[in-house]
Amino acid sequence: MSVFIQQLPALIGVVIGALGSYVVVVRGDQARFRREQAARWEERRLAVYADYAQSVKKTVTVTYRVAAKLGNDPHPDPLTLEEAKPLLADATTRRDPSGEALIMLGSPEVVDKARAWVVTAMEMEHFVRASRQDAEAWQALLERQRAGREGYYTAVRDDLGLPPGHSARWSLPAADPVPPQR
Repeated sequence: MSVFIQQLPALIGVVIGALGSYVVVVRGDQARFRREQAARWEERRLAVYADYAQSVKKTVTVTYRVAAKLGNDPHPDPLTLEEAKPLLADATTRRDPSGEALIMLGSPEVVDKARAWVVTAMEMEHFVRASRQDAEAWQALLERQRAGREGYYTAVRDDLGLPPGHSARWSLPAADPVPPQR
């Protein structure tokens, strides 16, 4: 038998081992690439979700302040409607592009919950722009807004695979009565 034929099984083993190593490395690189790509998209979605939430919350906060000036809300920093108009316009201007990013990158459930939340925020804005003085109606809007925000955050956590979070509903201590003057 020739030397070549005697060494052929070893040579075939080396070739098979090299091919096996190559396949393992390529598949490992592909899996790592997919994981890194998924992590990048997840980070981007989280940023879009947070940006949208902040833009809606800006509208909500300004409406709280105007409602306080109208006597509907106990917010400690009331604001007149005239002072609030530029802030509301800025909030809307900021919310529109973040809403587009949300539609592009968000899951359908998150987008649906975001829409429910923002519709309530827009109703709150309409309420204060109409200078309504109705504390009960305002309180109902607040409850809908809080439920909308909670639903949005729950959908975001589900989409990102995060554990359940805090509902952000906590009761505030009653205001201390003013001590008598001596």
